[in-house]
Amino acid sequence: MIWTIDWSIFLSMTHVPVSDAKAQLTDLVRRAEAGEDVVLTRHGKDVVRLVAVHISPDLKARRLAGIRAAQALAEGKFPPGFSAARSQDFLYDEDGLPD
Repeated sequence: MIWTIDWSIFLSMTHVPVSDAKAQLTDLVRRAEAGEDVVLTRHGKDVVRLVAVHISPDLKARRLAGIRAAQALAEGKFPPGFSAARSQDFLYDEDGLPD
């Protein structure tokens, strides 16, 4: 299993060889229905992705809750008027050249 970020419920991806998928198809379908990316491989190369026709409302709710939790963690950590676009201005002079 490959995790792209720590929040496995958001962006997890499972790679399974086609030869192994035959024995666990029911489980793989359930995982796809739950919103997990399931990729079938042949000789180590991705060939098929199992995707649910409808993503369960539960998964949508968990994603939204995760986004809101991340926003809440970031809230209040920056001084009033902070701008990420201007956060490194002290490194450059008036002409935009490094100081």
